[in-house]
Formats: sequence, C-alpha cells, structure tokens
Amino acid sequence: MLLDLHTHSIKSDDGRAKVENYCQWIKAKNIPIDGFVLTEHRQFDNESDYSALAEKFGIVILKASEVETEYGHVLVYGVTEALTQAFDFASIKLPLEMVLRVCKEHGAIAAPCHPGRPKVGMFAHTDNLGIPEGVEIVEIYNGGSRDQEDQIAIDNANKLAYAGIGGSDSHIVSHVGRCATRFENDIKTIDDLVSALKKGQFEAVNLKVA
Repeated sequence: MLLDLHTHSIKSDDGRAKVENYCQWIKAKNIPIDGFVLTEHRQFDNESDYSALAEKFGIVILKASEVETEYGHVLVYGVTEALTQAFDFASIKLPLEMVLRVCKEHGAIAAPCHPGRPKVGMFAHTDNLGIPEGVEIVEIYNGGSRDQEDQIAIDNANKLAYAGIGGSDSHIVSHVGRCATRFENDIKTIDDLVSALKKGQFEAVNLKVA
C-alpha cells in the first residue's frame, strides 16, 4: 500500500490545493498511491471531516501536522487533543528534542522532514547544534527537493541508522504523489499508520518523473 505522507491543503497558509481536487487528480491521472496524509503547517486540523470524500473516491485521507523547530520542520503523526495541549503547534521555535520526547510520550511519531534542505532541514543544523536525541525516522524522499537535498537526507539517515519515509510535500494539486511510503499492511486509520511506523514496516518510494 502506498501513502503520500506529506501534503498540504488550503488549510495551510501557503497551500493552494483543495482536498477534493487532490482526490480528483489522483484518479484522473492514475497516480499510483492509495491515499495521502494532510500535514498542515503549525496546526492540527480538528475540524475537517474527509470521510465522505475518502469513501467517494476510494482513497485513504488521514490528518497529521507539520511543526517548526530550531532544527527545521517536523511531521507529527498520531496527534491527539492532549498532544495539542502539550506544546504550542503554532510556535516556530519549538525545541526538537522536546517535540520528539513529548510525541513519544503521547504515542505519536515525530519525523523531521526534508532534512537535507537548507534552513528548514535538520541536517543543515547538526554541525552547529549537534545530533539531536530521539530521532528514529526522517523523510528521505521529498517531492519538492532540489539538487542533492534527498541524497543528503539518504546519506545521513544511513549513517545515523534512521528509517526513511517519503512524501510529496505538495502545496498544489499536481504535485501530489511525487514521493510516497510503501507499507506492508493496509493502512485505514491514523492508528494503523502510527503502528506501522513504530514497527518499521515501511519503505520510502521516489515516484518523481526523471
């Protein structure tokens, strides 16, 4: 099963894609993914219910978040009401090690995304800040990566024994599904996703056209 683990809708401040349009595009263009996870910036969208769209199009639609730390951006899967109260998702200066620790305490998964990217990627900061404690998974394939950003992520993930996930980081409809993550078992809920990530039953996949 293939899921795009990093997408943004119009709920994000810089997102220009409606969720229904993602679904339409995936079907119209035969994008080879079974679903996607909405990782809205600096928030968790408690309000939106995409179950009707998911059923209509036969696509898994899950919700997560993307928060900002001194090491760069981090995807958070398994967000609960209690977790949203544990730290300020809207902050742009969260301590990464705190985010990793608190997410783990709440049964969630925190994974630094586009870590090979300048400024907003974790590996741009490790020379100055050191290797953070608690990282287990990083995004090694990102649909918006340029130059050697993914290779930097892959090389460092291999060196540090991090598992790797993939996501498109789409902000517009036509970018969805550029990268994804393959799972051994069916993923229908966010709990299924978190469980599979914890068990290591996945691999990152690069679907970008050369």
